[in-house]
Amino acid sequence: MLNVVRITKRYRMLLVLAWVVIFAGCASSAASRSPEPVPELRPGILKGYLDMNENVGSSAVLVPPPPAEGSAALAFDEEYSKRCIALQGTARWKLAASDADLKFPEATDTYSCALNAPISEKETPFLYMLLRRTLTDAGLSTYGAKRKYKRRRPFMSNNEAICTPQDKAKLEKDGSYPSGHTAIGWAWALILSEISPEQANAILARGLTFGESRNVCNVHWYSDVVQGRLMGAATVARLHANPQFLSDLEAAKAEIAAIRAKGLKPTCDCSAEAAAMAVRP
Repeated sequence: MLNVVRITKRYRMLLVLAWVVIFAGCASSAASRSPEPVPELRPGILKGYLDMNENVGSSAVLVPPPPAEGSAALAFDEEYSKRCIALQGTARWKLAASDADLKFPEATDTYSCALNAPISEKETPFLYMLLRRTLTDAGLSTYGAKRKYKRRRPFMSNNEAICTPQDKAKLEKDGSYPSGHTAIGWAWALILSEISPEQANAILARGLTFGESRNVCNVHWYSDVVQGRLMGAATVARLHANPQFLSDLEAAKAEIAAIRAKGLKPTCDCSAEAAAMAVRP
């Protein structure tokens, strides 16, 4: 009996060691590879994983009309907008301005604190590529409804400041409903939660804050952000049927495992970010 127990313990130890070797080998393999080049749709914007024509029209089918005049939903939109305007000049306003920047590599800092790991083209090339390509997919998914409803943005009604005044002319020509930034941020939050489930709560909380930043910036109504999250989730659901996305997702998981093994930490000011996130409209 004693020999059987010893053999069982030894077998378990060997099994654990085998898994460690296999996992380390996968991480090493991903780290030694680089993603295949992807064409740009325009400077700085990569082609997504999904068929562009099909993707653009999806929100026109999925998203209901924006709140009607005289409705309780529109009244809440307007009240929430007033609460957000009161945050102008605060640390929350500053974070909202930072969240508005979707350019790379700057955008990689958005979820670094929540992920508790740095994201970079050098250390995590597959994750870097994954975020860039899904930015296109999630962002374009909102344009069917944007063009269908052509909703005016809050600052066009209240004449208050926005946190990115350099974007004002462009935003005036772009429909407010649903929020493309929110769709992107929520898609990223869902993807990163799958890559690092132990950080899921922190990542999803950051995703909610990211969408809320569009309200704080005075460029989107509350209902714009709600429907933006819907399109972010719908995009991720469709991405899970795409073989290239799934392959890159697995490679990104291995990259984060390698980052954790190295003990690398975010380079952002995570304390300042947490303090800003604590300020709510």
